[in-house]
Amino acid sequence: MSYSTGHVEFIPIPLASCLYLYPISPSPGGHTFSPTHFGGGGGGAMAEARAGSSIKGTIGLLMGIVEENDDKRVISLGMGDPSVYPCFRSPALAEQAVVEALRCGKLNGYAPTVGLVNARKAVADYLARDLPYDLTADDVYITSGCTQAIDVALTMLTRSGANILLPRPGFPIYELTAGFRHLEVRHYDLVPERNWEADLEAVESLADQNTVGVVVINPGNPCGNVYSYQYLKNVAEIAKKLRVPVVADEVYGHLAFGSHPFVPMGTFGVTAPVLTLGSLSKRWIVPGWRLGWFVTMDPCGAFKQPKVVERIMKYCDTMGGPPTFLQAAVPNIIEQTSEAFHAKTLDQLELGADILYEVVNDILGLHCPYKPQGAMAAMVKLDLSVLEDISDDMDFSFKLAKEENVIVVPGVALGLKGWLRFVFSI
Repeated sequence: MSYSTGHVEFIPIPLASCLYLYPISPSPGGHTFSPTHFGGGGGGAMAEARAGSSIKGTIGLLMGIVEENDDKRVISLGMGDPSVYPCFRSPALAEQAVVEALRCGKLNGYAPTVGLVNARKAVADYLARDLPYDLTADDVYITSGCTQAIDVALTMLTRSGANILLPRPGFPIYELTAGFRHLEVRHYDLVPERNWEADLEAVESLADQNTVGVVVINPGNPCGNVYSYQYLKNVAEIAKKLRVPVVADEVYGHLAFGSHPFVPMGTFGVTAPVLTLGSLSKRWIVPGWRLGWFVTMDPCGAFKQPKVVERIMKYCDTMGGPPTFLQAAVPNIIEQTSEAFHAKTLDQLELGADILYEVVNDILGLHCPYKPQGAMAAMVKLDLSVLEDISDDMDFSFKLAKEENVIVVPGVALGLKGWLRFVFSI
């Protein structure tokens, strides 16, 4: 069974232990790749961080060496959790919706493993507002945060010998998940001089007959960029040419405050299938609620075939989703949150981005090439030539934590040595 988008045929092939869209023929030219190694490492905390860790893991190592005292409190510019700061608050109606759902006494049992149908429909309607086609509850699978949605996406695409194209710098959970799934990672570079867009010809050159998908994070984490309509359209055309889906990480969806409005990758779902990952976490300032979604945006139907749907549902059977009462609150949270709340969040993020950009570029040895346009973090270039006794970005981050109790994520943890990630959602 197959379907066509224009002159290109996608053939979804479910196997006994995997699901993928098989590229009929390899891309022209050769390829290079950076297989991710997941292994332990000795030599202390820095060696452990370099060996491969999540952002939380790296921050945990940094926090382990700070010396908090009355004279010098810890300042964390590492974790993108705005809920810990008083200038960011979740909407009161969201908390009330959860309280009401919990107290109704009818939501103490198990939810369906794919999620409550009302929650799925609410997410479908919310996402379809910005699409040229409709979504249904059947397109949506509720997950424990976007992290679990990442696991679903990569697991569904994995097969023996497969590879996936990931952005560098990027979000380390993708590499960690790919490693556990024996899915080879091939990195494509985001170019600072292009405001963190990739050279799409270079992206295409990485692919071969075993490539099963390309990941796009928009708005960008860790770079703070927002991709244009044309760039995303070009990504879809590349995916169409390679006959693979786009995995669209939109956990920061709508958190755009620069010259480019947020454009969902699903806008181009007719061109190439899109697997959209998202959550309530960032836009509603509730990361600890762990309410996410995995959504098939695929008007042409590759991911709607019965065997494909069955495969996804069976994998969902192995997972534990968010609490039932949280899921039940989703329709009210999405439908009743005011635009004024979202606008206030954007204003606060833009203010933080402006301050970060101005202050960082006044510090000798640090340079932020572009003012952040979205999300909650930005990449900052480290100039080692003007710093004494600093060997690299990891060394800088550990010494900054130990001497000043300031936490920033070293770029090497995100795939970009010589850079730092600063969070501005504080």
